[in-house]
Amino acid sequence: MHRKLEPKLFSILREGYTFKHFQGDLMGGLTVGVVALPLAIALAIASGVKPEQGLYTAIVAGFVIAVLGGSRTQISGPTGAFVVIVYGIVQKYGYDGLVVATLIAGVMLILMGLARMGALLKFVPYPVIVGFTSGIAVIILSSQVNEFLGLNIEKVPADLLEKWIEYFRHLGNLDPITLAVGIASLLIIILWPRVTHRIPGQLVAILAVTFAVQYFHLPVATIETRFGGMPTGLPSPQLPAVSWAVFQELFSPALTIAILAALESLLSSVVADGMTGTRHRSNMELIGQGAGNIASAVFGGIPATGAIARTATNIKSGGKTPVASIIHAVFLLLVLLLIGKWAAMIPMATLAAVLIVVAYNMSEWREFKHLLSSPRGDLAVLLATFLLTVFIELTVAIQVGILLAAFLFLQKMSKEAHVNVITDTLEEDEEFRSRDMSKIDIPKRVEVFEVYGSLFFGAVSQFKESIRVVTNRPKVIILRMRNVHSIDASGIHILEELVKEMHTRNAIIVFSAVSRSVYRVMRKTGFVDLVDRKNFAPDIFAALEIAKRHIEERKFDETMS
Repeated sequence: MHRKLEPKLFSILREGYTFKHFQGDLMGGLTVGVVALPLAIALAIASGVKPEQGLYTAIVAGFVIAVLGGSRTQISGPTGAFVVIVYGIVQKYGYDGLVVATLIAGVMLILMGLARMGALLKFVPYPVIVGFTSGIAVIILSSQVNEFLGLNIEKVPADLLEKWIEYFRHLGNLDPITLAVGIASLLIIILWPRVTHRIPGQLVAILAVTFAVQYFHLPVATIETRFGGMPTGLPSPQLPAVSWAVFQELFSPALTIAILAALESLLSSVVADGMTGTRHRSNMELIGQGAGNIASAVFGGIPATGAIARTATNIKSGGKTPVASIIHAVFLLLVLLLIGKWAAMIPMATLAAVLIVVAYNMSEWREFKHLLSSPRGDLAVLLATFLLTVFIELTVAIQVGILLAAFLFLQKMSKEAHVNVITDTLEEDEEFRSRDMSKIDIPKRVEVFEVYGSLFFGAVSQFKESIRVVTNRPKVIILRMRNVHSIDASGIHILEELVKEMHTRNAIIVFSAVSRSVYRVMRKTGFVDLVDRKNFAPDIFAALEIAKRHIEERKFDETMS
């Protein structure tokens, strides 16, 4: 196996795993396990599945990704980014549909890793990421109002506007006790870090408020009253029946899961690298994420990815290697086996408070506000992604956001690609200042063009318009291409058309200072043979000499005829 596709854990064990490493991993794993416990349950409920399925995901996916992933300190499990897409799939296709989509996404992630696509995901524009992340935060916050206020709405609409209309209609049903439980939980989560960072505020809120609710017999909704008891073990592995029709229907949601998992995990890995001074293996991380999602689906879980906040907590608590993530998974498994039944007593309002804090933390409102002052193109991408996430669908938002950003980029690049006639000003060029101009002659009926930017499909029309400015019919055109660093099939095609047009007029094109990368493309496509290798010059001086010879040859031919 290529070293870059070797799991990070294997490399660390081969290099030598010490007791000092284990001490740090033990503290980091236990701490992040405590943090992950309420989050896994709350995120599962927000995603429209049973609370224990969040724990299954954190246990199974967290363990598998730790073993096979490409990051030293990443913690994986259910995250807020998946809430919207998972909820939508479950509502439309049921949990079996989610399993199928997660399995497809897992295979996609493995293929992405094997195809070395880890680096390509770095090119997803930042406004797209902030746009859909902020949109998800708004949706998560909106989804928790019913539980936080105790409005007792049996079926909350999926549409955001309809959801808030329904909330306002039922404000008269607000339950003061439930609201008090929610506010108390929220205040504990917010204020507890002033006391200590060693014990997470979410866990303190859950323990303290659950105890108070049970002790005073407060009539509020709990996991038990809403979902029944919690199981005390992992389910048996199961695979759903998958038909070709189901595969086709769930392919698009699966692609969204795969893209989200890839983006979140690689972003988390980059954050971890910045905190620890290490480097992750992006392609191996994608393979690990794929395997983890497949395992999660098989064991009754939901999609998983790298969790930035939990990863940061792991590092700050002493986690050094993937063993910390394994310990976190084992800790959650022991909780499920030994005290899982007690988790059923947790009030729903407390879990709503946990998710409200999650929504606030992932909203990135400061970055959103900062991007509002960006150029109009970036602002359009940000707002389009955000609004489509909130009001339409996350799948559509990501696709439109990336496409819009790509089109705006191509438009910008096409404007930078242009051609100037420099025949009359060539003597003022910096390359000519060190030469004796008396020995340099620019023959008549020779036009010199300077080409700037990339010759790609978005810029060919600009190139054609620039070439047409020449009113006379030169016998030789010199294309000075020292500032052209890339070319695609469209660029080659427009040059071929230009060469053929010149041939019909018994004229030629000479290419000057073509870069190695551009020349390589020209050679592979057969363009060099079409033009003739001898019509490629290393610099403008050699190009002028070639042009002079062609002019002289044509004069001789005309005299003979």
